[in-house]
Amino acid sequence: MTIELNNIKPRYMSESEVSGSDIYLQPHVVFEQGKRYMVCAKSGHGKSSLLNFIYGTSNAYDGTIRFLEKEDGREREVERTQSFKVNVLSYMFQDLCLFPQLTALENVLLKNRLTNFKTDEEIRQMLASLLPPDKLGQSVATLSLGQRQRVAAVRAICQPFAFMLLDEPFSHVDKENACLLANMVMDEVARQGAGVIVTALDPVDQIATDVRMNL
Repeated sequence: MTIELNNIKPRYMSESEVSGSDIYLQPHVVFEQGKRYMVCAKSGHGKSSLLNFIYGTSNAYDGTIRFLEKEDGREREVERTQSFKVNVLSYMFQDLCLFPQLTALENVLLKNRLTNFKTDEEIRQMLASLLPPDKLGQSVATLSLGQRQRVAAVRAICQPFAFMLLDEPFSHVDKENACLLANMVMDEVARQGAGVIVTALDPVDQIATDVRMNL
């Protein structure tokens, strides 16, 4: 599968604001499944917007975004059906979108009940490798931002996907835990033969990327 962007521009940004972007207002930008892309920009330059456009949580853009896959040697456009976000795209939002009243474990299990992708034991093991043992049963509201990011990352890999979208995934995680987190996510990406689009203020070295782009 590929994601094709044509002349994309956030409606809240002027043409001068996106001048020099490798993505915005470019006539043909393609993200290929199996490759890892890093998109860098300063705060407010449209990193989260780009991922929201791709994921479909925002349509506040000009231009077109298409999902294409080859069938019998021909490319066909894939429709964004109701199951699209369950089977094609996984997204670790910058604001994490966790349920604060639920525990770390409950947040992940809730997602997994929709996908049936991991076993409960696998989920417990993943969380235990990233969080102190006493944190699994605590409400997310009591966890630090870095701990919440780790929970959100585990939740994001509890589904099949062709592309993983990661919006500044290590912004509140120390370098040691960022490496653990990146290895876990990238192992799942490799298992699924998926593509990755990760955003950052500056290039991060926890994820080896094939292509670096600037907004």
